[in-house]
Amino acid sequence: MIKMLLFDFREQEKHFFETTNHKDFDITFYSHKLNENTELTQEEFDETEVLSVFVCSNITEKVINKFKNLRIIATRSTGYNHIDIDACVKRNIAVVNVEGYGKSSVAQYTIGAIIGLVRNFNISIRDFKEEKIDYNKYTGYDLSELSLGVIGTGSIGSAVCQIADKFKMHIFAYDIKYNPEISDFVDYVSLEDLYKHSNIITLHIPYIPEFYHMIGKEEFDLMTDGVYLINTSRGELIDNAALYNAVKSGKVKGAALDVLECENLNMYPDDVINIVKESSCDCLGSAIINQKLISEPNIIITPHIAYNTYQSINIILEKTFNNIKACLKGRCSERVV
Repeated sequence: MIKMLLFDFREQEKHFFETTNHKDFDITFYSHKLNENTELTQEEFDETEVLSVFVCSNITEKVINKFKNLRIIATRSTGYNHIDIDACVKRNIAVVNVEGYGKSSVAQYTIGAIIGLVRNFNISIRDFKEEKIDYNKYTGYDLSELSLGVIGTGSIGSAVCQIADKFKMHIFAYDIKYNPEISDFVDYVSLEDLYKHSNIITLHIPYIPEFYHMIGKEEFDLMTDGVYLINTSRGELIDNAALYNAVKSGKVKGAALDVLECENLNMYPDDVINIVKESSCDCLGSAIINQKLISEPNIIITPHIAYNTYQSINIILEKTFNNIKACLKGRCSERVV
């Protein structure tokens, strides 16, 4: 039996485990995340071979070194910047992630967010609740009159392009890799031209250190006035302070953010004391700006739910276990390290 600990376990994941057979695994489920303050038994630290986590866990070298026989860390996400990869390399621990699960769910969320922004859903809902209705504030745009800039045309970005095309939007795209499947209705341009000519910009690229704050003051200065911004990728791609200034100046008319820089500080308030202890000064500053952004009427912020459909959750879990089983047989084809 393979001893496995599964953290960040949610109610929606129960169905998968109730309807699939994992007889070779001795799994302990924890609804809380794994970090340096997580308390486990010595037996769990000594005997666990497989960990499965989500992005809210923080797998530092200190956490990794507590587990004496750890072989695999399987994150139920595409991104893996919450795991200390260098520490895993030192210990020869395989890290596997899940790709491609959110093609439909994230693309649909993105289009929904775009419609919500350009039709002023957030502003009108707040006004209605406060009984301060002003129809002059709610006039929106027909999508066919707007241009969409898509940064990253992998499976999700391409799906966004395909849906946007049905709305007869003019679509600009940027990617280092050209996607021939969407070339008939998408104009591939430089990042600079995409910023200059897009009414709406949406991010669909993975986060790597080289992309830290890839959208900052200079990029916002290039954008058309009144641009809308969507981010379902990683919060670290956008300089929060620059975004806040762009919102206050009117350069950015609205934004939908499903991810935030240092999002644990804002999205998991029940554990805020421990999270603050683990966070850098830069993260704490970013969290303060996030709170400022939340108060802006034309900003939509959701707690990392773009992928979150029952279909996607089942795909994530199925792929996670396929990856784990492949690694245990020495065939880690989808491993990060």
